[in-house]
Amino acid sequence: MSDVSGLEPVATFCGNCNCGCPQLFVDPAAPAERRVVLTDDFGQRVQMSTDQFASLIEQAKAGKLDGTA
Repeated sequence: MSDVSGLEPVATFCGNCNCGCPQLFVDPAAPAERRVVLTDDFGQRVQMSTDQFASLIEQAKAGKLDGTA
């Protein structure tokens, strides 16, 4: 995975293996529009604002992401 030093861990998705599971972080040093960081098990990352992340969570809670997996 890419360097995560300085990032505050929030959640690990899967966690049942040692394969580099996707993780959610907060980057307190990043500009507001890039503060939330989601990494995958291939070393890639997505950065978004807290508002964008809140919208994603809201949609998930409303069931709009059901059936995507």
